[in-house]
Amino acid sequence: MDASRAPRFVDAMLDWRWTWFLARLALVSAYLLGGVVKLGDWPSAVAEQAHFGMHPPALWAALTIAVELIGSGLLLAGRRVWLAAGMLGVFTMLAAVTANAFWTMHGQERFMATNAFFEHLGLIGGFVLAALVAKHDRRRGVA
Repeated sequence: MDASRAPRFVDAMLDWRWTWFLARLALVSAYLLGGVVKLGDWPSAVAEQAHFGMHPPALWAALTIAVELIGSGLLLAGRRVWLAAGMLGVFTMLAAVTANAFWTMHGQERFMATNAFFEHLGLIGGFVLAALVAKHDRRRGVA
């Protein structure tokens, strides 16, 4: 057996027709849930934006919901994945800088914000990978 090759059960899981969809669902799950929850509780969505100093907060709440739901929907549908990944990636970077500015904090708050900031960077990497996979599949005629 070639040591660089994945075991058969891993190949089987990666070749399973639902793996790509489930991976995208996992990647966008927080955004999808966040958009639905904000849409269902508009006053809290606006208050959240005000809390982070975004003005006018209603406009930012609407933009947040739109990006979360449209970006998630496009990515799940496998349509314009580059656009969805870009929308969600830029949104995630702005959210990380706004909500997790660890460089301005101290103690436990800094520790927690640092972790959250770098988790957000990991999500951005996931969006880039999703766009790369979709591009590769398009070139092969899979998508």
